[in-house]
Amino acid sequence: MSEQIGFIGLGNMGSQIAANLLKNGYQVTVYNRTAAKAEPLVAQGAQRATHPSEVITSGGIVITMVANDKALESVVHAEGFLTKLGNGLHISISTVAPTTARSLSALHSKHGSTFISAPVFGRPEAAAAQKLVVCVAGPAAAKERALPILRSIGQSVFDFGEEAAMANVVKVCGNFMIAAAMESMAEAMTLVEKNQIDRSAFISMLSQTIFAAPIYQNYGKMIAEKRHTPAGFELVLGLKDINLVLDTAEQSKMPMPFASLLHDRFMASIAKGRGDIDWSGIALGVSEDAGM
Repeated sequence: MSEQIGFIGLGNMGSQIAANLLKNGYQVTVYNRTAAKAEPLVAQGAQRATHPSEVITSGGIVITMVANDKALESVVHAEGFLTKLGNGLHISISTVAPTTARSLSALHSKHGSTFISAPVFGRPEAAAAQKLVVCVAGPAAAKERALPILRSIGQSVFDFGEEAAMANVVKVCGNFMIAAAMESMAEAMTLVEKNQIDRSAFISMLSQTIFAAPIYQNYGKMIAEKRHTPAGFELVLGLKDINLVLDTAEQSKMPMPFASLLHDRFMASIAKGRGDIDWSGIALGVSEDAGM
């Protein structure tokens, strides 16, 4: 591969995505605040950086996969990041607010570089298998340059136009739908359990028939078994994403009453000390409400 890629953020998702870039022949330089997380990738051939700007080659490509808006802004504002990027390309695959994407897009443009959003759907195991679903938005030429990279990490890429923030709108709305599905599955499974019906048998039937989709198959099994560790996506990050969709809804003058319910479900779970389990763990609150 001709492109050299800088990669920032080596959490559960980022480490798998960076590993796939290496497998696909890209030269990758990695950075993570917790330096030890880079070790497996260095063993696979990645170069290690000790500062965010060190992953960048002038006019090159940098990919960020960080936890939240504050972390992404911290990276972009790190000393030397925008200056060194020059006329290069920043691909953000983090789940952040559309407003953050808009402000960072304008900031990059001011410095002569380009920012595109390419958030992904899929858990760490999907990332490892190169089965992520990618939604991308940004200037056409930048997306064309990024497309081979995005195709090397995902099974499909969907284009949502030339404004980077549009991909982030799609992402936060999609995550809202996942959380809503988990809440509805938890409520239904708790009801069948209270009526002496096996939870696993119930969701097995539905996830093979009228709800034959990965969200119902994967999260359904976890919820049926009340198995929420290890966390593929921490519950505290689920609250962050529900807050993002509520903020976007408020700016759009859009009532979302079910999102408000989900906010309270996530907040109650965190108040009970469950912030570090998988976000499917909101289902435990449903069982508790039912006296189980």
